[in-house]
Amino acid sequence: MKIEIIKLSESKIAEKNILQWPIWSCEISEFDWEYSDQETCLLLEGEVEVSSEFETVRFSAGDFVVFPKGLKCRWKVMQPVRKHYSFN
Repeated sequence: MKIEIIKLSESKIAEKNILQWPIWSCEISEFDWEYSDQETCLLLEGEVEVSSEFETVRFSAGDFVVFPKGLKCRWKVMQPVRKHYSFN
């Protein structure tokens, strides 16, 4: 189970209508999370480190991230986060 981090162009962001997705925000914190569905998100602000039994990844503002369904992980929010998100 691999977390994908992608840099999207402005045209791809517009094409996928990402700026119309709901927004989630979180202050500096740490918590466990399990994905019951695949999540895709675009970070608007912040910096996060996510660790699973498979890998540890860091992402920040401007990154488009795909979390696979079934992933169990630990979020470490190092700078307050705002992101657009969608569950598939």
